[in-house]
Amino acid sequence: MTVVVAIGTRKGLWLARSEDRVSWQLDGPHHAMQEVYAVAFDTRSGVRLLAGVASPHFGPGVSISDDLGATWEESSSPPISFPVEDAALERVWQLQPAPASQPGVVYAGTQPSALFKSSDGGRSFEFVEGLWNHPHRPEWSAGFGGQAVHTIVPDPVDPDRVLVAMSTGGVYRTADGGKSWEARNKGIKAYFFPDPWPEFGQCVHKVAQHPASPSRFYAQNHHGVYRSDDGGDTWQSIAEGLPTDFGFSMVVHPHDPDTIFTFPIEADGRRFPPEGKCRVYRSRDAGASWEALGSGLPDNFWTAVMRDAMCTDTEAVPGVYFGSRSGEVYASPDEGETWHQMAAHLPDVMSVRAAVIPA
Repeated sequence: MTVVVAIGTRKGLWLARSEDRVSWQLDGPHHAMQEVYAVAFDTRSGVRLLAGVASPHFGPGVSISDDLGATWEESSSPPISFPVEDAALERVWQLQPAPASQPGVVYAGTQPSALFKSSDGGRSFEFVEGLWNHPHRPEWSAGFGGQAVHTIVPDPVDPDRVLVAMSTGGVYRTADGGKSWEARNKGIKAYFFPDPWPEFGQCVHKVAQHPASPSRFYAQNHHGVYRSDDGGDTWQSIAEGLPTDFGFSMVVHPHDPDTIFTFPIEADGRRFPPEGKCRVYRSRDAGASWEALGSGLPDNFWTAVMRDAMCTDTEAVPGVYFGSRSGEVYASPDEGETWHQMAAHLPDVMSVRAAVIPA
């Protein structure tokens, strides 16, 4: 097998390949000098690589490669565009293939906050009007990085159920294929509001789910780490045991719904790990307790890991990967027990995704 890690940055996309997850060959940049905030591997039929790119000259779009970056397919017309007059696409923040039971379906989350759905593997997208027409939308505001749908979690069983998260706005869920949406933020705190427990307006940074436990979600918030055991209806804090409750990433182990990974950052106004120590935190009991993982990781690490810049592969003993705003990328071949640097001196890393390619 070969593990391929796609690294999206502010100035292009790099691909790293390894057969042992220790020695890596780096290839790039693809889409040089273009922002690549969103990357996805679609392995439902072959291996398709999708990249949300934004050119300063030609604007944002989606590029597709079916040969791991050797060639790229770009539509002659924009695959994502707003059919309404009061909005224009600024950036694609998320690309998410649906489960295998929905071949060809790929979702895209954008800035401004909107959801698009493709039925042809990402070549073209349809606007999901139900979310855009939600009565809360006029009150969604921009977070520090922009006002965007950055998380999409399709239900592993029911194709009509999808959960999204946005900054700011919070968590929303549909049960009717996107026609209607309900805010699902009960228990998630918005400390920056006069009423810290609003129905919506939270700055949720990332939500993750394991397909084996479709009613359980984990969330990293703008100050706050949470778990929901009822499909997002209610949330409870699981931040106890972490050095700080601020961060961006939240990743679930590919084979164990009780094991999760996150990268704590000191605070919203101090965006680097506590004491500058680069540490991934892992919980093996659904957030009841946490352990710091730092073997091979540096101290004096005064940078951040963004919401899509951490992932796992799907090997039996999964690898864990993350990239930083300072252009360093780290890999662990053993669930986070030990780490090594796989790339350095890249531009700001915004997205890291991994796929296992059969020999």
